[in-house]
Amino acid sequence: MNEVLTHEDHFECVTCGHEWPREQAARVVKDAFGNPLANGDVVAMVKDLKLKGSSQVLKVGTKSRPIRLVDGDHEIDCKMDGISIALKAMYVKKVQ
Repeated sequence: MNEVLTHEDHFECVTCGHEWPREQAARVVKDAFGNPLANGDVVAMVKDLKLKGSSQVLKVGTKSRPIRLVDGDHEIDCKMDGISIALKAMYVKKVQ
């Protein structure tokens, strides 16, 4: 049985009557210090990270090229030291 009614601009729970908008708010990705990130921002590492399957390490302070936000566990796609990499936002800070 379907417990959700679909209306033109919102959904409604049949059981409790709770309503919510059809369009979900855009996901906000925040850096290690709580600053919101957007496509095109430049970020820097806040912790040394060893790259899996490699002997390379991304050092603290390493800056990226402009980033691209993506869905998934690793929210950031970027290039650092000439390497294309996917990162979690908790390991970077936004560079002003």
